Amino acid sequence: MSGKGAPELTVKNCQDLRVAVVAAQWHDQVMGGLVDGALRALRELGIDEPTLLRVPGSFELPVVAKVLASRGYDAVVALGVVIRGGTPHFDYVCQGVTNGLTQVSVETGVPVGFGVLTCDTEEQALDRSGLPGSSEDKGHEAVTAAVATAATLRTVAEPWR
Repeated sequence: MSGKGAPELTVKNCQDLRVAVVAAQWHDQVMGGLVDGALRALRELGIDEPTLLRVPGSFELPVVAKVLASRGYDAVVALGVVIRGGTPHFDYVCQGVTNGLTQVSVETGVPVGFGVLTCDTEEQALDRSGLPGSSEDKGHEAVTAAVATAATLRTVAEPWR
């Protein structure tokens, strides 16, 4: 199970953080579970008014995440799913999305929660989507990681000049 060894994150005093969730539209059932998990995590953290935007697919996540990060959001959560097919398309999309989201986070200093499932089968994606009977809830986990990182960044003092 890929979730083995995950940390127990406790996040406090984050209610005033501006958080955006950007979610792909491919694989409606899986995405429904990821989005529901993400929104539930935000409610549990006391973040009542997140921004939710939808994009066509996972490949479009980085550009929207970059715009959101540059417009004052404290954290961005990217949700998507790419399921392996019979061509190299899977590899190109997964690599592009991963590199793009990493670049957004590093260049802007805004944490990007990585909730993009990269699975061999639809069954694997469903098992990680947070739906009833799923073994993991990657939408919830991506929010918790991004918000915890944003809270950590708050503790970093500005350098004295």
